[in-house]
Amino acid sequence: MATPETTSLFRARVPADRLRNVEVILARLGMKPGDAFNMLLAQIELREALPFEVTTRPPELLSADRQAAEWQEVLGAY
Repeated sequence: MATPETTSLFRARVPADRLRNVEVILARLGMKPGDAFNMLLAQIELREALPFEVTTRPPELLSADRQAAEWQEVLGAY
């Protein structure tokens, strides 16, 4: 008989309004906050980094011409 997976309880303080808003969104996805947190941890483990960029630098803004070129490259001619 296989042994059950060992789990740990993780507690965090988050703003109550944020948690309520997130619970509504996750419920539409059929998930609970714990599920989303476990997915985040799994991605960190797989990537050995956060699955998104964390920076204090503002993103580079594209010129109108460059944005149009990128849209056309991805979506084709308008």
